[in-house]
Amino acid sequence: NWAILDTPAQRWIARGGRVAFRITCSESWLRYATPEWVKKAGAQGVFWDYGKGVSEQGAFWDPAFAGPVFLAKLENLLKAMAARYDGNPDVAFIDIGSYGLWGEGHTGASSRVPQAQMDVEVKRHIDLHVQYFKRTLLCISDDVSGPGNRSGAYPLLDYARERGVTLRDDSILVQPHPNAWFHADQAERYWPTLPVILEHEHYGSSVARKAWDPELLIKSVEEYHASYLSIHWWPQEFLEKNREAVARINRRLGYRIRLEELSFPAEAKIGVWFDVAWRWANAGVAPCYQGGFPALTLKDAQGGLIAVLVDDGFDVRDLKVGPPDAPPAVARSSRFRAGWIAPVTRPGTCEVFVSVGRRDGTPQLALPLADDDGARRYAVGRLALRE
Repeated sequence: NWAILDTPAQRWIARGGRVAFRITCSESWLRYATPEWVKKAGAQGVFWDYGKGVSEQGAFWDPAFAGPVFLAKLENLLKAMAARYDGNPDVAFIDIGSYGLWGEGHTGASSRVPQAQMDVEVKRHIDLHVQYFKRTLLCISDDVSGPGNRSGAYPLLDYARERGVTLRDDSILVQPHPNAWFHADQAERYWPTLPVILEHEHYGSSVARKAWDPELLIKSVEEYHASYLSIHWWPQEFLEKNREAVARINRRLGYRIRLEELSFPAEAKIGVWFDVAWRWANAGVAPCYQGGFPALTLKDAQGGLIAVLVDDGFDVRDLKVGPPDAPPAVARSSRFRAGWIAPVTRPGTCEVFVSVGRRDGTPQLALPLADDDGARRYAVGRLALRE
């Protein structure tokens, strides 16, 4: 029944968005989050009541997370999902959500698996996901190493990170300050090379608990150097009540590649080098992990491409991040020439566009500039080509 995933996904993809998936096996609203047919196929497990632990008459059922029948069925699912979604550019990431309540890797309010046992079992879940998802980013909850663990020792997360699995923390603003979150120190091990994912507590519940603070939400993005922030509430209501915070977060979340200065000559000779000076900064909290190379594109009056000129010696992935009001900028000088040997280039005035993308000049990144040509090239001026 792939439509249960593909239908809502296409609503976002059609608007230019991307999606993420978490398949969970334990829920506090569904008796058999792991399908009952898995239990009937011989999977071991226990019933439990929320907040009380294991009970023969419990309202919910958890599998034995390392039981052979359960793992065999889970592997079949992951294999099928990977065949369908691994490497799909519209899928931003996939959670390792098969262990623990809500897929968050903790069982304290459910079947209460001892941490020492989890330390062994969670690795098997990590291994299965890594085995099948080789191209799409995987993430795992910080809680697998203990929801309140502040020891600095996180062996399961280290194990995941060594296999390219990034960090997700779903516990932002569950509790009031000073316990608004626990694991920004874990993020320090991830964000320099892997995007970190956050989710805040149910907005209404956080407000009722007097834990909600928009300034702290913004601070969490800064401290975790987050690339994604999941909204845990009715989106329109959340936006209406937190519009300023959302706007500020959107200007910092992930990367924000910014062209701060650009200069090029008013005219250049066909086939002869000319100099370009530009200054780039990343105004976000995280690196641009995919990277990209700046390019100038020259177009004629009809919009035809005259020249695509890429500085493939400068990757915006290397831009450092900094505070909101002072992102560190890098000055770069580039040399280009248009119409040398081929293609045939005639004299005339060109429209100049700037972009960031692949080495071949294909634009990839949206930039905070006006005059987009619809392909993520942005008009920045004119240049006259002379013979």
